Amino acid sequence: QAQLVESGGGLVQAGGSLRLSCAASGRTFSTSDMAWYRQAPGKGREFLAIVDWSGGRTYYLDSVKGRFTISRDNAKNTVYLQMNSLKPDDTAIYYCKHEASGYWGQGTQVTVSS
Repeated sequence: QAQLVESGGGLVQAGGSLRLSCAASGRTFSTSDMAWYRQAPGKGREFLAIVDWSGGRTYYLDSVKGRFTISRDNAKNTVYLQMNSLKPDDTAIYYCKHEASGYWGQGTQVTVSS
């Protein structure tokens, strides 16, 4: 099992930055790929980025490539999403996912004002 708790969301002006964290419990964190998704109001959940178990390989949605960076610290059982140059269209609830088990966190709200 894996339990995931996201944090770091908030209100930021366009052009600003936020760093989201997802703290995981359970013994399978370091062996699972981890991913970030988001869901904007009235839209479906959208994949953003994934990092493999080692942290050595990453993959991004084209629209966030170059602005968002996913990373992980297996010693801390935590995955991060550094978000720069934020836009109002980035406003959404952001979720992390433990890919091996399919578990999701509860989400953290990010609001970008223009």
